[in-house]
Amino acid sequence: MRVLVAEDHRVLARTIATGLRRQAMAVDVAAAGDEAERMCLLTAYDVLILDRDLPVLSGDEVCRRLRELQDPPRILMLTAAGELTDRIYGLTALGADDYLAKPFDFTELVARVRVLSRRAPKPPATVLRFASITLDETRREVSVDGRPLELTPKELAVLHLLLVAGGAPVSHDELVRTVWDEHLDPRTSAVRATVSRLRGKLGDPGLILADKGEGYRLCD
Repeated sequence: MRVLVAEDHRVLARTIATGLRRQAMAVDVAAAGDEAERMCLLTAYDVLILDRDLPVLSGDEVCRRLRELQDPPRILMLTAAGELTDRIYGLTALGADDYLAKPFDFTELVARVRVLSRRAPKPPATVLRFASITLDETRREVSVDGRPLELTPKELAVLHLLLVAGGAPVSHDELVRTVWDEHLDPRTSAVRATVSRLRGKLGDPGLILADKGEGYRLCD
């Protein structure tokens, strides 16, 4: 799941982002409304956590503009204004999908984000295959020669990208951008370590090749 946190209070934004990353979500952060709008135009976020009182461009205006997109993210509005009339305005006039008043319990925020992500339109379910590998996108189940595998969310996301590429190289930068988020140091060994664990679980290190300067690709 990919989430954008649009919140100008840096401590709160960092706290939310860190907590969601611990829930295996990829999280980006924007500190102003214009930045949040621009990031949503460039990246297909599943959920946008949007503070109403953002600088430059208000959260209200960001919500209105994003609602004009063909496939906007699900929007969870955050605000200190918790009166019933404010919630109704946010959900009806602005077009937000959910509304949470500050202060809030973090477990409730996580639950609401997960519910919103399930409401997001999903593409038709498919089963991806390459050589001996099968990935059922609906069930999120992976098998090799019919043998089921238990993968972590990151391992599953890396394998999914490689399967979609169908043997073409997937660059290190694309893996970082898609599976992790913009805050991951590009020099980190996280990608290499995840691919190494994935190779071990697949049982055949030769199924994933590292092309120098190109990234990783599946090989049959």
